[in-house]
Amino acid sequence: MTEERRQILEMLATGKINADEADRLLGAMQGGQQTNSAISQKPAPKYLRVVVDANEKDEGPVHINVRVPIMLLRAGVRLASLVPVSAQTRLNEELRKNGLDFDISQIKPENLNEVIDHLSDVTVDIDHQHDGVKVKFFAE
Repeated sequence: MTEERRQILEMLATGKINADEADRLLGAMQGGQQTNSAISQKPAPKYLRVVVDANEKDEGPVHINVRVPIMLLRAGVRLASLVPVSAQTRLNEELRKNGLDFDISQIKPENLNEVIDHLSDVTVDIDHQHDGVKVKFFAE
């Protein structure tokens, strides 16, 4: 604990300042201090991006560029928690019928936050020139 922090807590304990004032002082103190790790951190990603370039034999060149806001993913996870259990069961059954073994009840906002925190380090680049297909999946 820093000396400044200790002083603020002592002023709060002795009644010289109230809890709101202590909170503001601690917040200002934290805002003014930037550690080297905070400076070197990358900004949080705002979009999940999927880019596909292909050259189909019959249809010619195909270009797909999908940019999904991370906030939309967060909202979707929150909405999934509102789905009734009976509907979750039916949805899971339909997903399995279509080859996707996934349990919607396992989606939690805190799990998504962890994934999003690590997205800035993820880039998947699939380049298979024989078929003329290039796929990129990344966060920006």
